[in-house]
Amino acid sequence: MPAPPTDSFHRKIDYLRLSITDRCNLRCVYCMPEDGVAKFDHSEILSYEEVVRLARISISMGISKVRITGGEPLVRKDALSLCESIARMPGLRSLTLTTNGVLLSEHAEGLFRAGVKRVNISLDTLKPEKFLQISRRDLFGRVWEGIMAAWRAGFSPVKLNTVIMAGVNDDEIEDLAGLTFRYPFHVRFIEFMPFQESQYESRFIAAGEILERLRRMGPLEEASGGGDSFGPALHYAFKGAMGKIGIISPVSDHFCPSCNRLRLTADGKLRTCLFSVEETDLRTLLRGAASDQDIAAAMRAAINKKPEKHHLSNPAFRKCISRPMFSIGG
Repeated sequence: MPAPPTDSFHRKIDYLRLSITDRCNLRCVYCMPEDGVAKFDHSEILSYEEVVRLARISISMGISKVRITGGEPLVRKDALSLCESIARMPGLRSLTLTTNGVLLSEHAEGLFRAGVKRVNISLDTLKPEKFLQISRRDLFGRVWEGIMAAWRAGFSPVKLNTVIMAGVNDDEIEDLAGLTFRYPFHVRFIEFMPFQESQYESRFIAAGEILERLRRMGPLEEASGGGDSFGPALHYAFKGAMGKIGIISPVSDHFCPSCNRLRLTADGKLRTCLFSVEETDLRTLLRGAASDQDIAAAMRAAINKKPEKHHLSNPAFRKCISRPMFSIGG
């Protein structure tokens, strides 16, 4: 297995997030307008053959962790077959998937058999009426069924991602954290990120405030993330709890110095930072006469230009974010 590539700041880049669609079956208020947005044309989306080729090239370069994302990845036909193809690649240490959970109850066992090691499921509320308010779809029951199906299928841990928004779901911080006493889940609280500038200032709650709320519930100790954890979360656990708490602070206490990831959009653009406006067009290379070596060279060139950090603290920069989250890959 080759050593992972390093960027100009000596960070090892060993993690690739692969978006396979910009489609989604929810319309979450922090992600897209109620009536949706213009979607990529079918011809713009990478084929599975192209995705597999890029995954293979990436792994040959030293990428050892791959996450399948969207949009909602399970809305794309034959997503399980794609997962199985990637999971079999020599040198891959971990294949994971991020989902909103709506279709997970029917796919959880298949994903587990296909070789997906872990699923991260979005869950911003435990109240069906609030789920409708946030996602604009009355599908809370389907999502909860998906979470239970993932647990029964053998995924361990099941990770639940919660975006905390002031005045929307911040009153449920304690209830969501309480799930760790009943289930061996990792409940991860994520700071609201400024993909829609008009909402940002009034919705943002810093990770430190979330953590202080959690400490009032009882003794909260630092914990490991587990042997297969490679994300940005700081991990904690309540005494006697079955699961763990994760705190992710991309804005107030960014983890840029240890960032190890690349993102490939569904239309074949490589991004070295979630909040960068710079992209490398790999789709044109894939559909031209470029060799695997040519594509790997383009990826290495992009890695070498990976920025030292994002600039979310600058309001002017936030207004220049060029893609919504569903279009980049969650």
